[in-house]
Amino acid sequence: MKVIDHIKRANGKTLFTFELLPPLKGETIESIYETADPLMDYSPAFIDVTYHREEIVYKQRTDGLLERRTVRKRPGTVGISAAIKFKYKIDVVPHIICGGFTREETENALIDLYFLGIDNLLLIRGDNPAGEKVFRPEPDGHKHAIDLVKQVVQLNNGKYLEEELLNPIPTHFCIGVAGYPEKHVEAPNLQLDLQNLKDKVDAGADYIVTQMFFDNAKYFAFVDACRQIGINVPIIPGLKPISLKSQLASLPKTFAIDLPEELVNEVLKCRDNQQVRQVGIEWGIKQSRELVKAGVPVLHFYTMGKSDNIRKIVEAVF
Repeated sequence: MKVIDHIKRANGKTLFTFELLPPLKGETIESIYETADPLMDYSPAFIDVTYHREEIVYKQRTDGLLERRTVRKRPGTVGISAAIKFKYKIDVVPHIICGGFTREETENALIDLYFLGIDNLLLIRGDNPAGEKVFRPEPDGHKHAIDLVKQVVQLNNGKYLEEELLNPIPTHFCIGVAGYPEKHVEAPNLQLDLQNLKDKVDAGADYIVTQMFFDNAKYFAFVDACRQIGINVPIIPGLKPISLKSQLASLPKTFAIDLPEELVNEVLKCRDNQQVRQVGIEWGIKQSRELVKAGVPVLHFYTMGKSDNIRKIVEAVF
């Protein structure tokens, strides 16, 4: 079932969903099941599976020089999506990114997903490779997420890259895109970022999932601003409970988000990360209850490979 159909059938009830990271290369899929299993008791409507582009690493050669290598540390998004779909009998939402793919490679990945009966996607540009400040698409690849949206819409209309195909079958993908309540880190201002989001919706996106935030006022203001410029698709809040004291510095730096003063002060009082994790759970419960009361369509949680804290939040809220 498509994400937007899940939301419609809920009749105003807030749904619970979460996101999984593929395991590192060399690990088994059991780590995925260990993260997902504790959350299945709460009947998630769907599960997202992230995609991670290649990384650049430098290894020292015997002659002392550095050799540049390209590696993919977290492969397996398509395979994991299929495994989750058939193990749990649940809808999955694999992420599709611009970075590292040509248009043809993207089309082939989409065809594989369609053959597997997967009809939901989250389309994002993806991050720059580590150490690179400027995003560079592959030759004949996509530079922006809106280009991915347009390609999927073309497939949904039965238009493939190979124009000579006879009687091509249209796909039926439901398209999600990312939204940034505190603006994308590369956007010059929030207004232009909102316009870019509206362009993605106008191009065919069916729903929006937000980047993590810790101040619900930011989300409510973002939704209001979206509605004012004509963005009327569902806007799903994305949440991540804080769990490490070091995240006071890393989260704002990585995601260009603000942390509320009250939350920061509570974390600073903690003697160890076990206490920080408890603060994150309590803050997550508070955030979630307020969002549910406001009638958000879905609460979407970023697990980052750990789910014990999210289980406690969901247990208290749903």
